[in-house]
Amino acid sequence: MVFKDISFFDSFDDEWLAGLICTPDRKAAKISSIRSAMMLNPLNIDHLNNIDDQEADIIIINLEDGVAPQYKERALLLAAVFISNLENSKSKITVRVNPFDKGGKEEILFLNKVKPDAIRVSKVRDLEDVENVLEILDEDIKLHLSIETSEAFNNLRYINLDGTVEVCYLGILDLLNDLKISQSILQFSNPTIEYIMSRFLIDSKIAGVTPVGFTYQNYNDLEGYRNWCKIEKIMGYSAKSCLGPKQVLIANEVFKTDDWIIERARHIKNQYEEMIEQGVSGFMDQEYGFIDEPIYKDALLILDSLN
Repeated sequence: MVFKDISFFDSFDDEWLAGLICTPDRKAAKISSIRSAMMLNPLNIDHLNNIDDQEADIIIINLEDGVAPQYKERALLLAAVFISNLENSKSKITVRVNPFDKGGKEEILFLNKVKPDAIRVSKVRDLEDVENVLEILDEDIKLHLSIETSEAFNNLRYINLDGTVEVCYLGILDLLNDLKISQSILQFSNPTIEYIMSRFLIDSKIAGVTPVGFTYQNYNDLEGYRNWCKIEKIMGYSAKSCLGPKQVLIANEVFKTDDWIIERARHIKNQYEEMIEQGVSGFMDQEYGFIDEPIYKDALLILDSLN
């Protein structure tokens, strides 16, 4: 818990709340690989108070579409209070701000002093939008982007300015709306959805950012969520957005690297390095068949993802 007692939050004004914001002294979370990114509503005090004890690799405090306009200022203050008083966390703490020209700029400037691990910016369109954010974003804070406009989707592979963007999230519902396509097509094996997901994945990889799969809105349909996770893992994704701890547990389970894959990668690495010392770069292995440099490089990729 961030605060041992949160009963004093039952009645407060914004001036009193602002007085709780302090200089942050948080130990950075040690995350080897991102599997789950959980949305959190900052107006829920109980949830905010437990951000230090969640299983999600990323916690996203959502100031955008999850907060009504009349409560956005209070949501920002609450986010700043709990982030600045957080001593340690198992998760990377990210704040999803509003579009840059609709309050996001002011939110970023305010949040710079409490230093979340990352800022996630909504409704970006192109490289110019990224440059505008980087002009004011504290250099110690990572930049995450919501890809939910047709322009951002089209510009994704070019949007990572000098490696400054760390993660991109597929906002598929907003993207479909921007493309004037009904959300009813969001189904398994729909070719348009497969294209969007595949292109988002490949363009993110080309850009050098981690792609996070779309948010599955039906929170109670855990079987449906698990099926989407499995499909995305087969496609090459390694992380998915989550709504609540139940989805987090599923994402963490599905996107965990299987033990047999790790064992295979270690075997290939060891065998290849032994053979290369003998001047042999391609050979038959009794357990895993023919091993050469491309197979070795894949093994290294798997092992590097665990660090």
